[in-house]
Amino acid sequence: MSQQDMSKINHLVERYVTLWNEPDANLRNKRISELWTEDGVQFLPPQVYRGYSALVERVSDAHEEFVHTGGFLFKQLGEIAVNHNAVKFSWEMVPAVGGAVAATGTIFLLLSDDGRINLDYQF
Repeated sequence: MSQQDMSKINHLVERYVTLWNEPDANLRNKRISELWTEDGVQFLPPQVYRGYSALVERVSDAHEEFVHTGGFLFKQLGEIAVNHNAVKFSWEMVPAVGGAVAATGTIFLLLSDDGRINLDYQF
């Protein structure tokens, strides 16, 4: 993978993680349409969120519960792995005021030809 392509992937992951912390609902909605394809899907055991309106609901609910009310921030954790159109990275949820990690997980993305998220698996 070229350095330019890896730079695009790094930027995608940075925007993805930042999305979950974004306090402005209008910016969150705009970023969802920039990051995912129109029929993009997120798989979160046991739910499936398909399309922009479902993704907006998912991200808004997570932001309200964990960031706005819970006082946490989401951050990328470790390295990004790339294999053709597949991207894998880990995340952590930490208190915004500092403290121990409250949760961690792994994201596996399958990208469309235009570089947006088509399938998003959260573990």
